[in-house]
Parts: sequence; C-alpha cells; structure tokens
Amino acid sequence: MDPDRQSGNSTAVTSIAGESSDGRKICSNCDRPVKVCLCSIIPSEPISTVTRIVILHHPHEQRHKLATVPVLSKCLRNCDVIVGRRLHYGDSDVLDFLHDDAMRNPNFNSRAIYLFPGADPSLSQEISHWKSSKNIVETSNYVLIAFDGTWKHAREMMLASLSFLSKFAVQVHLDYDVGNDGGTIYNSDLILRKEPFSGCMSTMEAVAHCLRILEPNGIDRESSLIEVLRSMVKFQASFLKPMKPRPKLIKGGREGKI
Repeated sequence: MDPDRQSGNSTAVTSIAGESSDGRKICSNCDRPVKVCLCSIIPSEPISTVTRIVILHHPHEQRHKLATVPVLSKCLRNCDVIVGRRLHYGDSDVLDFLHDDAMRNPNFNSRAIYLFPGADPSLSQEISHWKSSKNIVETSNYVLIAFDGTWKHAREMMLASLSFLSKFAVQVHLDYDVGNDGGTIYNSDLILRKEPFSGCMSTMEAVAHCLRILEPNGIDRESSLIEVLRSMVKFQASFLKPMKPRPKLIKGGREGKI
C-alpha cells in the first residue's frame, strides 16, 4: 500500500492535551473535543504532494466546529494555513518568492493559482484549461491558494488580497452553477454546511478536486482526501436530528397544500 494513502483506524489512540474553556477534554492530535475526535480518519502519515497549498483561513472559521481546514492541514504535508483576512507580502515565504520572481522577470510564467469561482466565470479560467495551456504545460511544482470562510468572507478576502496576488497568480475556478441551490448535509455525503449554489463545496473538497488535476498521482490524492471528508460528514451527521419538511405557505401566511 502506498504509505501516503494509509489512513488511521478505529484503534487510534487519542492523546489528551488539555481542556477547553467549557471544561471539555481536547485531543492533542486533531485539536477537537475527545468526544468528537477525528484521529481515526486522519491519515497516519500526511499525504505528500508536489503542489504547495496555501490557505487563508478567516479568523471566524477558527471557532466553527464544522471547518474542514484544520483537518485538511493535518492530512497534507505541503499545506500552509495563514489565519487572517487578506494576503500580503511577508505572510508566506513561498508567496513572497513568487512575487519577487515576477517582479524581476517580465516573462514570468505563473505556476501559482488562487481558487475562487465568483459570479462571473469570465474573470477566471477553469483549472483544467489553465493547466493545459501551452505556457505552463511543463510546470509541475504548482502553488494552489485557497480562501477559507463563508461565501461573503471568502469574497472579501480575495478582493483584499488581489493587489498582492495579481502580480504573480492566476484566478481559476472549478465547475459550478449559480442557477441552482447548493446542497446540505441532509442530502450529500460530502457537505457539512449549506452551500449557496450548486458546485460550491468545502475548502477540503475543493482542494481535493484541484489536486486531482494538478498532481501526477492526482486521482489517488483526491480519493484519499474525499475519503476523509466523507467520513467526517458521516460522523457529524450521526449527531443530527432528522429534519422535518417545512409546509408550503401561501400569501397571508396560511399553510398551503403540499
């Protein structure tokens, strides 16, 4: 078995680091309350990638129980997480190097991309089309930049970082459909929170799909991360109560026929 794809098992030992402010015991490995420890689904050895992943993690997401980035960063060896609301020079040695290289070289061919769909796909390139472009076909050590937050926060973070990123990175997107509503944990085994429209996904799933395209062993890398995410969603869903369908309402607030 590929050591990069080994995952934990049900016999994983939880190491207790301390207690949270409300007195709950915290696992020292996954940093989650022991009752909802995820060590059994996190790979025992971080997955190696040629691609470097840099994630801007909104401060509010640190308090969110369903955030996927803390788990993602423990699954990937080459993943840097920066907590903040914008990216600028000095935050990351990798990004600083790319910025300086672009400033010195007028013929700079970008190997860095930042992932953000936006409402207007004409402003970005579909990631597989970007990769297959003639100028970068021989590049392999990509840098993938992602914004982790709510839809509103991610957009704010991207716009605030644009003056820096635009000097050396290209905006890309995965396929999505703003015309259809997004799913929820009740109707998908990969969704932890309600998504604004079809094709939107958690940061962990988005990174997994990007690695499928960017990595030499992309299918294996994607499968490993999706397996972890699917287990995470299944585990979280086990704590949910069944959701009752809402009755349809007609004008005046009266209940209508279903």
